[in-house]
Amino acid sequence: MKGSSQVSPFLAITIVTLLFLFSPSSDAVITCSTVIKNVAPCVSYLRSGSGMPPPACCSGAKALAAAASTTADRQAACKCLKSASQSLNPNPGLAKSLPGKCGINLGFAISTNVDCTKIT
Repeated sequence: MKGSSQVSPFLAITIVTLLFLFSPSSDAVITCSTVIKNVAPCVSYLRSGSGMPPPACCSGAKALAAAASTTADRQAACKCLKSASQSLNPNPGLAKSLPGKCGINLGFAISTNVDCTKIT
């Protein structure tokens, strides 16, 4: 029994060390599925809306802005939005004005012409 009490602290330290080694790093890039989930409430507005975006759209845009907190996150979000816009065919003016109308700053313009690699 005496030997098992000495193994237990060693096992605990090993497990904690492995958790730190295999946990996601703080510079992890936002996933495209997260970006799409956040902007999904904006799709109909971006295609044919007018005036102010719906509250659910702005809530999603704010969640996206909060999630895209690093340069890598902003570049990944930009690439995802740029790719999605090719199939969604949004109104360019509505897309560009969305962040301002929702009171956020994404750190980049929502546009098919934006160079996502230049975002900091």
